[in-house]
Amino acid sequence: MLVTLGFTMVALFMVLIMTKRLTPVVALILVPLCFAVIAGAGAGVGDAVMDQVGEFAPTAALLFFAIVYFGLMIDVGLFDPLIRLILRLCGNSPVRVVVGSAVLAALVSLDGDGSTTFIITVSAMLPLYLRLKLSPVVLTVVANLSAGVMNVIPWGGPTVRAATALGVSPSELFNPMIPSMLAGMVAVVLMAWALGVSEKRRLQRQGLEMSLGTVQTVEVVESRELALSGGGPRSRTGGSSPAAGSAGDGGPAGGDADRGALDPGRPTLRPRLIWFNGALTVALLVLLGMDVLPLPFLFMVATAVALLVNFPRPAEQVERIKEHSSSIVSVVSMVFAAAVLTAVLSQTGMDTAMANWLVDVVPDAWGPHLAVITGVLSMPLTFFLSNDGFYFGVLPILSQAAAEYGISGVEMARASIVGQPVHFTSPLVPAMLLLVSLAKVELADHHRKVIWRAVVLSLVMLLAALATGVIPLG
Repeated sequence: MLVTLGFTMVALFMVLIMTKRLTPVVALILVPLCFAVIAGAGAGVGDAVMDQVGEFAPTAALLFFAIVYFGLMIDVGLFDPLIRLILRLCGNSPVRVVVGSAVLAALVSLDGDGSTTFIITVSAMLPLYLRLKLSPVVLTVVANLSAGVMNVIPWGGPTVRAATALGVSPSELFNPMIPSMLAGMVAVVLMAWALGVSEKRRLQRQGLEMSLGTVQTVEVVESRELALSGGGPRSRTGGSSPAAGSAGDGGPAGGDADRGALDPGRPTLRPRLIWFNGALTVALLVLLGMDVLPLPFLFMVATAVALLVNFPRPAEQVERIKEHSSSIVSVVSMVFAAAVLTAVLSQTGMDTAMANWLVDVVPDAWGPHLAVITGVLSMPLTFFLSNDGFYFGVLPILSQAAAEYGISGVEMARASIVGQPVHFTSPLVPAMLLLVSLAKVELADHHRKVIWRAVVLSLVMLLAALATGVIPLG
């Protein structure tokens, strides 16, 4: 019964948010609670939720101050030179901009922190998307896919968890998987190229429709003027039509192009402090990579220093925080709401029941192929469960069964990490919630475009691992 309730709960939750019948926050809270009542859970659910909220509190604090900090850096113009450089390299080409977004996200992902990756990528690229009238959903999709593939690096988390759970060396696990990761990144670039081509065609269609509409309007006006004046036809060769020009390779890039993050006249710019802000940001990123202090604490201190130096007046500091409050409330509320879903899954035993059921339904004849099966199962299981739940709860069970067929622990560990592109699209991943919040994208719109592509990426990585022999076929 718990298995049925668990899968039904997750399915209903996904349907409600993808059809936009409920907001993610409401769905994350009410749907699990309804199923907790059906499962017969008592008042202990409340204590479990509070415990989970306490565990999520550092993540919420990190996201809160990270949003404020990088929002401030955008306000003061720290990223303007980088944005202009990328714009010059990408030109007005949607294809180059989208592919550049994927590459940038992959490079930033080397620090191993998804939240930092998405903050920097969105901060740098979103103004270009708005300038060229590209869909921000495309940005969130390619950033999500790149970060998902790069999440298998040893310091990213899943690889260390898998190595620890099965008692193998992280380097022995990861190094043979590098070709698989590279294959995944090639697939990401190809997907980004296809999305860029699609956006280019969309802009061209819109440009053509606008041009046709303008021409028809001009012809109607001229015909009326001709009928009233009784004169002959007038030539239109003396000037250019308001619709002259087309979307070309990138679409409109004027008008509102320099507003927002690239507005050279915005009052929050601090050009004289660019070196200070740059040094502060570099120091913050270095300390984040060194992992010598808690990440939320680092962002708290950096935000306080940035506010004090760039906006010394208290009224200005309050105004800057208010400016970014909508993003803060959106993402932090979803993080705490996700604590309800996680707590209900664990408190009712649904997560364990679902995992054990999946292991039990594997026929004995499939035993020699358990490594491949683990790679496939890692997609849905890491989507519905936390990485801790999968790697410390499910993987040891699968590995123990696989050992009877001569499949080593390190091979099972390698198979277990290929589902990370799918895992990174889960609403249980705070960094993904931060991504859609920063880009002001609906979670449903993001999921419709990203989940199936993430599944394809995981399969590409699995096939590459099978082709190179680091995961046994049987």
